[in-house]
Amino acid sequence: MTKSELIEIISAENTNLTKKQVEFIVNGVFSSIKDALRNDDKVEIRGFGSFKIREKNSKMGRNPKTGDKVDVPSKKVPYFKPGKEIKELLIKMN
Repeated sequence: MTKSELIEIISAENTNLTKKQVEFIVNGVFSSIKDALRNDDKVEIRGFGSFKIREKNSKMGRNPKTGDKVDVPSKKVPYFKPGKEIKELLIKMN
C-alpha cells in the first residue's frame, strides 16, 4: 500500500473530510514519526507497533565486484517492531 492509497481509503471511510484534509493529517503523522526518530525517540502506537533507531556497529565488509575488504562505518537504522495484535493477525493468516 502506498501513501496515496492510504489517503484514498481513509477519505472514502470518512466522507466528512476532504482528500486534502486527510492528506494533511497523514503527512502530519508521518512527519511526527520522522521527527521523533531523528531525535532518537521511540514511537509506540498501541495495537500496531513501535518504531525506534538501532545503532549498527562498524564492520569489515567485502566489495562484491572486486572481493576487496572494505571498512563499513557504524550507522543508525530505523527498526519496526510489530505489536501483539499485528503478530496475532499474521499468525492467523498462516
